Amino acid sequence: MSKGLNRFAILVANATFFLIIAGALVTSNDAGLATSDWPLSNGQFLPPMVGNMFYEHGHRMIATTVGLLTIGLAIYIRFSDKRFWVWRLGFFALFAVIVQGILGGLTVKMMLPLGVSAAHATLAQLFFCTTVSLAVFTSRSWIEAGPLREEQASTPLRHMCTIALVMILVQLVLGASLRHSAKWDQHLPVQLIVAHIVGAFAVTVALGGTAWSVLRRHPGVTFLTRPATIALVLLVVQLFLGVASYLTRLGSPGDPQPLHPMIGITVAHVACGALLFATTIVLTLRTYRVLPASEAPMELAARPQES
Repeated sequence: MSKGLNRFAILVANATFFLIIAGALVTSNDAGLATSDWPLSNGQFLPPMVGNMFYEHGHRMIATTVGLLTIGLAIYIRFSDKRFWVWRLGFFALFAVIVQGILGGLTVKMMLPLGVSAAHATLAQLFFCTTVSLAVFTSRSWIEAGPLREEQASTPLRHMCTIALVMILVQLVLGASLRHSAKWDQHLPVQLIVAHIVGAFAVTVALGGTAWSVLRRHPGVTFLTRPATIALVLLVVQLFLGVASYLTRLGSPGDPQPLHPMIGITVAHVACGALLFATTIVLTLRTYRVLPASEAPMELAARPQES
């Protein structure tokens, strides 16, 4: 195991999280068409960073940086990790970031069509999932983790975590579609609002039940209980941010421009959603690492320790 590889993977995951925030700032400031050309901005590689150009071109520069980091990570994995499946995941990340860049260009060239914009936001979350997974797979705690015994005749935590993770991804897609469905001076579609609220309820039940089950079944095993606890805290914060973002967005059609309260709360909601997604990814992968695939009990081995 290479400690340097793990640190670099964590760097790429953090850079991707920062890129998601930058994308949310572009949407919330209605800066997606600050320039009509791509990949240059107004025919320049470094245009004056004023007004909405700061958000739009800044987002492009961050995306370029993430792309270069992903190339470096794929090469680093190829020469530092002997696990073939990790190599494949690293090159999948490289493929995903290339497609993501193309989708980003299409959103500009096609004047922000909802389908392409939603696909761009969805792939961003899938790419983030991949970088977080690589950070987990290259960590010392993952390498050294030993098996635990799952309770007999209970719903396997593997299944519960997977369901919660899929629900969060669907909810993120709904949120992205909702944000891109109308500008700040337009009202949001009622159907998407209802779908997003229903999705929030489903995620709360699924993730809340999963995290509580982890804490009840494996107390003291920080390898599992730590991400479960963080997920519960982030879930509560995300629900409050969701209500606040809806209330501030509700009055924005009467504003002369996107105002800071609406922008700040909406971006915080997107950022917290990404963190909740990342934490649930960590929890899900760790359950697959240390818990049995079937409901048959296993002998309790050495409990994994945090790195």
